[in-house]
Amino acid sequence: MAEFSAEIKDLGDKIVGLSLLKAKELGDYLKEVHGIEAAAGGAVVVAGPAGGGAGAPAAAAAKTAFDVVLVKVADQTKKIAVIKVVRELTGLGLKEAKDLVDNAPKPIKPGVPTEDAEAMKAKLEKEGATVELK
Repeated sequence: MAEFSAEIKDLGDKIVGLSLLKAKELGDYLKEVHGIEAAAGGAVVVAGPAGGGAGAPAAAAAKTAFDVVLVKVADQTKKIAVIKVVRELTGLGLKEAKDLVDNAPKPIKPGVPTEDAEAMKAKLEKEGATVELK
């Protein structure tokens, strides 16, 4: 096993000890403040400098990642089924998933690749939710 400094061990232990909500908050902070976000497969992506030079393309590239947003659950009899799907897709506990569904519109998962976002949307809509990809 490789040797790690005490500082790295301490930081790693703190990250592993985070609750799911705190881990999401950390991810949001890193993305918003430092331009760092996890990519599919667990790799880390660092945003490059903004601005377009002479060589920058005029048209924006097609969007490849979406935020999956639960807009509402119209039929309250289907709420439990939607909560189950939210738990499955996010790994949230029962209380957190219920709170998310009760307080819609809320983002379920940010930065999801197009194909996965479409699959999540279809799964949630099948259970009676209204979902947007932003």
